[in-house]
Amino acid sequence: MKISQEILTRKGARKAQDIPAAVIKFLNAGLIETANLTEWLAADQLAILKTVLKEMGQPKWYKTFETAVNSQKKISANNNVKVIGQLFGENLKNKKDFLPLKTHTSDVVRSWACWAIATQQKTTKQLLTAMKPFAGDTHFGVREVVIFATKDRLAADLDTAISVLATWTTSKDENVRRYAAETLRPTGVWTKKIPALHDQPKLGLPIIEPLKADPSLYVQNAVANWLNDASKSQPKWVIQLCKKWEKASDDKATQYIIKRGMRTINK
Repeated sequence: MKISQEILTRKGARKAQDIPAAVIKFLNAGLIETANLTEWLAADQLAILKTVLKEMGQPKWYKTFETAVNSQKKISANNNVKVIGQLFGENLKNKKDFLPLKTHTSDVVRSWACWAIATQQKTTKQLLTAMKPFAGDTHFGVREVVIFATKDRLAADLDTAISVLATWTTSKDENVRRYAAETLRPTGVWTKKIPALHDQPKLGLPIIEPLKADPSLYVQNAVANWLNDASKSQPKWVIQLCKKWEKASDDKATQYIIKRGMRTINK
């Protein structure tokens, strides 16, 4: 099916009711990616699932998935991604079986793949190795889902997680570098806080220190948000660190990170 350039290059509607019918049709058929959060929330994951299962030759699985989604205490787009992804993780046994999900056009389907593959990793190192492609995904939605799929497990094995993620700070991919800082934010957004980093943010230095002058604004914002999180529980530590960075680097990126990272302190 040919899809117009107008649809492929759209910015995305601000309100769900303003999403064109053609866009909804293509989204729910899994033929295009969501363009923004509004579309991501509006996509009918069960409709996409029905098509994907048919493509995979497993339409009989649909009822089980549908029941699990509708049985949730709180139904939301995030929760649906998790439930569907985890069910794929339970039902798919071979690595090759995940390929249709991992490489799917739809970012929603790739998000399911993220959760599915995460459930099958036994160690922190295995988990991070398997999640790296999702951390570097071209779509914003997948890059957020991988944080939801990993943060709790990384927090439970913090030393190993920090050790591995510290090596990611030199990646050529800004998305991977951003994940290294964003996923272990002491508080974060819509995620549980990490008590150890909340009390001792210095533990996170191997991750944020190498990124203090990162050229990517995406990464800069992640590091700044990390500092802002830490400033709410350990403001003196953040002030001291920022003073140290200010002396060590006159880079504009560092100046931006410091200013944004201390926004709560300087209110």
